[in-house]
Amino acid sequence: MNTRIALIVAASLTLAACATAPKPLQGQFSTVSPRDSVAQKQTGTPVRWGGRIIETLPSQGETCFQMIARPLTGTGRPSSTSSDASDGRFIACRAGFYDPAVFEPGRDVTFIGRIDGYQTTKIGEYDYPLPKINADVVYLWPVQREVEVVPAYPYGPWGPGWGPGWGWGWRGGWW
Repeated sequence: MNTRIALIVAASLTLAACATAPKPLQGQFSTVSPRDSVAQKQTGTPVRWGGRIIETLPSQGETCFQMIARPLTGTGRPSSTSSDASDGRFIACRAGFYDPAVFEPGRDVTFIGRIDGYQTTKIGEYDYPLPKINADVVYLWPVQREVEVVPAYPYGPWGPGWGPGWGWGWRGGWW
């Protein structure tokens, strides 16, 4: 009986380990979203935000990323279940050079840092206030490929044109 319980606990812990965030993304962070932070002006708040890259802007000494924010999954990866889900936009800046050919538009990135202030950016003719974070961690996620699984042989063991209803079955004859 004790062995069975120990086995169940071990299996549960093993499966729970599969759903944790990578080591650089672990920790306690505010649950405020980029959209909420603009309304409440929460400068200095530690956050873990992620999303899709809109633009990568390297400059002398730092690289800034303009992002469309997405809700994060349990692993810290931006959610891809709904392409329309957005928590607003934000800018994340980190010291050093990050190549725009690698950090290209559409890639998923998660940042850890503190809200450093707010910057107004023009989107079309609209002045859009964006929260700006000073990132301590920049985590570029591998590209996820959509895979369609097609059965190798969809007819079962009989082959095409065979199976129930063929031969001497209920039809009452060979043909």
